[in-house]
Amino acid sequence: MARPERLDLPLDRLEPPVDTTAAVEHAYRFHRAKRRVRDDRRLRQRYAGVRFAFTLALLVFAFVVLSLTIWNEIQRAFGL
Repeated sequence: MARPERLDLPLDRLEPPVDTTAAVEHAYRFHRAKRRVRDDRRLRQRYAGVRFAFTLALLVFAFVVLSLTIWNEIQRAFGL
């Protein structure tokens, strides 16, 4: 019959060894991916603002051109 292991050993001998190299590499990759996602989100928000401004300017330009064309046609039709 085997004897049970003694429990009065130092705690560092009771705990299993931990391989920290894989944990450090995993944390490094995780935080790098998180930073990349944050930077991509900022870039997409900036481009969204530029797209919105461009689309708004295009719509205002189209509205002005259409309004002037209609006003010109009204003047020509009624001789104003």
